[in-house]
Amino acid sequence: MINSPRSVLAIVPCYNEESTIAQVVSELYGLRRSHRLPIDVLVVNDCSTDRSLSVIRRLGCDYLDLSVNLGIGGAMQCGYRFAFRRGYSIVVQVDGDGQHPASELPKLLQPLLAGEADVVIGSRFLGQTGFRSTYARRLGIRFFRFLNRLLVGQTVHDSTSGFRAFNRQTLEIVSRYYPDEYPEPEAIVQFGMHGLRMKEVAVEMRERQGGTSSISSLNSIYYMTKVTLSSLFVFLRLKPD
Repeated sequence: MINSPRSVLAIVPCYNEESTIAQVVSELYGLRRSHRLPIDVLVVNDCSTDRSLSVIRRLGCDYLDLSVNLGIGGAMQCGYRFAFRRGYSIVVQVDGDGQHPASELPKLLQPLLAGEADVVIGSRFLGQTGFRSTYARRLGIRFFRFLNRLLVGQTVHDSTSGFRAFNRQTLEIVSRYYPDEYPEPEAIVQFGMHGLRMKEVAVEMRERQGGTSSISSLNSIYYMTKVTLSSLFVFLRLKPD
């Protein structure tokens, strides 16, 4: 059980996740009951073209229905602005495809509640169990680990993980600016340049339970190039003169 009066918002980005979104939200509400955790749920529907919106409307949670597709970064920033304006103390990103088990969420919250970190990232690579992505993607993640260490001097083993939690200080920063297309690795640079304390915790993840990844083998070169250049731009933009 986590004892804290502070409020937590789980933000669930959703794009064509009609087969999984109900289960994701149900797991989060189940966690609220089992851990007596003061957690609310916000689903951000990123202009889905399937039946996701009709499913979301029946779930009883807050939701934002975007009129244009903003991508994962834009959808998350909408959620962050909602959370900041509503006064939430902690936000957690939980993907709508079912990869992030709600039962692992308390591991992310504990360092925030203890005041040990500003950003907590759930890592697939600190433990030895659970789904750990494909070999090709693991190579890309190792490259981003090197790039982040080079730019901000911090080692993050799973910089592409979208299972992460922020405190109020970080929430204020990401509500003002958050990378757009592939935000997770770029945000590591943003956090480092703002001097935020980052911590990784070992979590178990599942393979996506539905939907399609935006990163395919055909656009992997574009992904690597775009994220590398964007990370450099973030570094230069925030670097003191």
